[in-house]
Amino acid sequence: MAQLTHSTDGSTLADILERVLDKGVVIAGDIKIQIADIDLLTIKIRLIIASVDKAKEIGIRWWEQDPNLSLSKKVKELEQANNKMSAELRELKARS
Repeated sequence: MAQLTHSTDGSTLADILERVLDKGVVIAGDIKIQIADIDLLTIKIRLIIASVDKAKEIGIRWWEQDPNLSLSKKVKELEQANNKMSAELRELKARS
């Protein structure tokens, strides 16, 4: 009779997450709804889970060009607002 063995060297959630982020995971799938061989809806799902370093290593950097995620756009806007306020303040001081 075969005996059951249990692993005593378990992995914690942190260990598993570290391995997943280090190596990366790709999940891909398609969902298609058809009636009588007519496609009503097709959903393509592509999901990559990886660390930022791993993503950069494989050439994924979309967040660097996204203006909503990039700090450079916000910094430029703040600098422009600061320069405008500074100019207005100098003008007010010159008037008084």
